Amino acid sequence: MTDDRVIGINNSLPWKLPSDMKWFRQKTLGKPILMGRKTFESFGARPLPERRNIVVTRDQAYQVEGAIVVHSVEEALQAAGDVKESMIIGGASFYAQMLPQARRMYLTQVHTEVTGDAWFPEFDESQWRQVERIDCDADERNAYAHSFIMLERGE
Repeated sequence: MTDDRVIGINNSLPWKLPSDMKWFRQKTLGKPILMGRKTFESFGARPLPERRNIVVTRDQAYQVEGAIVVHSVEEALQAAGDVKESMIIGGASFYAQMLPQARRMYLTQVHTEVTGDAWFPEFDESQWRQVERIDCDADERNAYAHSFIMLERGE
């Protein structure tokens, strides 16, 4: 998300950050990834490899090969199973639905302002503590400075 919480425009990311894609892959590999239908379709409606892809949609007829399609947050959590960590990967309304249950957040803070039509939900930062932060400068491959941040909900 940008400094002003933008996470998307026209159902895609408004930046290209290869280091973010690498970090995302490292953090999600081997874990269930839960997402809304539009997020799934934003990367070509193809399941991401080496992860259990769980797609939440209201469309009862929606089906996709290689992914588990469910119709509620409860079904998504059931499909994820009893695992140490499930990854919520978007979009904006799904983040808002899942945030109250989250114990940990992995955020990429992109240090810029861009036009967007989707925002990460507001959250009470006093309820979270930062346990990891990696700051990255812009370079020839990554157009914007950015930070990888891990937050855990305070007790």
